[in-house]
Amino acid sequence: MTETIQFETQTKALIDDLKSVCANYGLGNSAKEFTVISQLFLYKFLNDKYVYELKQLEPTLKEASNFEEALENYSSDDLELLNMQLNESTAIIDADALLSTLFKKQNEDKFSEIFDEALLKIAAQNSDIFSVLTQGGEKIVMFESVGNKVSEGKDNFCKALVNKLVSFSFEHIFNQKFDFFATIFEYLIQDYNSNAGGKYAEYFTPHAVAKIMAACLVTDTNVTNATCYDPSAGSGTLLMNLAHAIGEDKCTIYSQDISEKSSGLLRLNLILNNLVHSIQNIIQGNTISNPYHRKEDGSLETFDYIVSNPPFKLDFSDYSASLDTKANKERFFAGIPKVPAKKKESMAIYLLFIQHIMHSLSAKGKAAIVVPTGFITAQSGIDKKIRQKLVESKMLAGVVSMPSNIFATTGTNVSILFLDKTNTKDVVLIDASNLGTKVKEGKNQKTVLSLEEEERISTVFNAKKVEEDFSVVVSYDDIKAKNYSLSAGQYFEVKIEYIDISADEFATKMISFESNLENLFIESKILEKEIQTNLKSLKYE
Repeated sequence: MTETIQFETQTKALIDDLKSVCANYGLGNSAKEFTVISQLFLYKFLNDKYVYELKQLEPTLKEASNFEEALENYSSDDLELLNMQLNESTAIIDADALLSTLFKKQNEDKFSEIFDEALLKIAAQNSDIFSVLTQGGEKIVMFESVGNKVSEGKDNFCKALVNKLVSFSFEHIFNQKFDFFATIFEYLIQDYNSNAGGKYAEYFTPHAVAKIMAACLVTDTNVTNATCYDPSAGSGTLLMNLAHAIGEDKCTIYSQDISEKSSGLLRLNLILNNLVHSIQNIIQGNTISNPYHRKEDGSLETFDYIVSNPPFKLDFSDYSASLDTKANKERFFAGIPKVPAKKKESMAIYLLFIQHIMHSLSAKGKAAIVVPTGFITAQSGIDKKIRQKLVESKMLAGVVSMPSNIFATTGTNVSILFLDKTNTKDVVLIDASNLGTKVKEGKNQKTVLSLEEEERISTVFNAKKVEEDFSVVVSYDDIKAKNYSLSAGQYFEVKIEYIDISADEFATKMISFESNLENLFIESKILEKEIQTNLKSLKYE
C-alpha cells in the first residue's frame, strides 16, 4: 500500500514537472499545454510498457545491466519476432524512437525535429490499433508535433521535456489496476476541463456517481463478452467504472462523442486501463445527428450496457430540423425538443439522448443515465412521454435522486435513471438528496458522498429494499396511478402522530379552544368597527 502511494505521488510529480516546463516556455494553462502534457504522458507510458514487455519475453534483456546496449545486439529479424509476441495493448517502438535514444541525442542540432519525428513515427507505426476514428473514417493518430508548440527555443523545450521524462519510470506500476490509474487520470486532466473559458461538463463525471451507476448495473458476476456503450462518452469515466465492474477482459467498449479533445482523453483512459482492444470503437462525431455504430443491415447497433451523462444544454439548433425524418420516427418516438427563439442555453438535448439510449438497448440491455431531476416529475411534454414509454414497455429499473451540487460546476439537481429491459416487476425509487457532506471546491460548493453512503445506495437499489424516508418499491401500476412520477418522495407515507388522552383532558382542551375562539371573535368585531370608523373619516382634498 505504501509503495502504491509512493508511485502515485511520483507520477503526479512527473505531471507537475511537465507542466512546469510548459509554463517556462509560455504555454501555461493553454490548449497547447494540454496537447503537450497528454501526449508526453502517453509517450512515456507506452515507451516504458514496451521496454517492460520485452524484458518479460526475453530474460537476457531483463538481466542486462544496460538495456539499450543489449537491445542493440538483437538483429532486426530477432527484434521483429519479439515484437510479434507482444499483445495488442503494447505499442511497437523502434530503437531510434525510444526515450533512452532521444536522451542520448538531446545535444544534436535540430533536436526538436528529431524528437517530433520519433513521436510521429510511433503514431504511424501503431495507427491501426491506437487511432481514434472520425465519423468520416479519418484516423486521429496518437501524436502530433510537440516542438512547434513554442515559437522560440524549440530544441531546449524538447530537451527539457525529455530530461523530465527520463528521470521517471512506469515499469514498477504496470501491475496496478483501475483505482490507481483512475486517480492519476483525474489528476492529469483536472486543469484541462475548459476551452475558451467555457466548462466542458462531459469531460468528467464524479467518481461517486460513476461507481453507483456501475454497481447498480452490474449485479451478475458471470458476465462475459458484454458490449458497453456511451453515446456522450467524454473522457470515459462512466465507461471505465462500468468495465472495471464487469472485468476489463470480459467486455468491449463502444463510444461516440462530438469532441475530438475528449475522444483523445478517452483513448488515453483505455490505454491506462488495459482496454486497448476497444480503441477502434471510439468515434469522434455527433451521436444525435449521425450515430456511427450500426449493424450490417444499417440499423443501429444495440448494446448490453449503456451509461451516459448527456449534455443538458448543448445547442443543437443547427441540425434540429434535419432530425425530423421518417428514419428517426422510431428512435425519437416522444418527439424532438423545440429550439427556443432566444434562450439556447435552455435546450433539452438530453431528451434526445434518453430516446437514443432506449432505442440502442439489446433485448437484455441495461442503462444508467444522468438526468435533471425535473425530468422525473414533469407533467407534460417529451419528458412525460418518455416516462410513459418506460412504464408501458416495462423497461424501468428505478431512479436515484442525488444530493444537490453533486456536480460542483453546475447548480442543476440530478437523478440517475436506470433502465432494464428484463425488469417486468417492481421498480425501486431512492431519495438520496439528504446524503453527503458539503465541501468547497474552488469557488463552488460540492457535495461529497462517503464510501458508506455510496454502498448504501447501491445495496438498497439492488436488493429493492424499503427504508423509511429513503427508498420505496413500487409497481408499474403504482407509477401509472401517480401520473408516471418517478420521485420517491411522492410515494412516501404521510405520517400522522396520534397521542392518547383521557376524556377529561379532551374536555379541558375543547373548553380552552372555545374560549380562545370566542376571544378572537370579540377582537374581530372591535377591529371591524374601527375600520368602518376610519373609512368614514377619510375625505378628498
